[in-house]
Amino acid sequence: MNKELPHNHGGKSIQVIEQMPSLDVVEDVANVFKQLGDASRLRIFWFLCHCEECVTNIAAAMNMTSPAVSHHLRLLKSSNLIESHRHGKEMYYHATNTEIAQSLHHQIESLVKITCPDEK
Repeated sequence: MNKELPHNHGGKSIQVIEQMPSLDVVEDVANVFKQLGDASRLRIFWFLCHCEECVTNIAAAMNMTSPAVSHHLRLLKSSNLIESHRHGKEMYYHATNTEIAQSLHHQIESLVKITCPDEK
């Protein structure tokens, strides 16, 4: 993309514009951040980065109702941060094995200054 700006200030703006991700890509990333902008979803996501659990156990661990947890799980799943599988009558959830989920997991631990239980 060869773009000119109305004012040339001699900076790197043109080079930055050429590297700028498309609006579609930025919207996808914004949706992921939107999902993790809720404290309950952030805690659920972090929890599921370390274990696979059913809704009932997630609700107990988070001190939330099962319907509230199910709502958060649906949103996290729609952002491809978690996935589920059925075993008998139970649905089990865990974080996806994607670059973005792993990166967010490590960033959360870095920002909160906690050590991953798997690394202790």
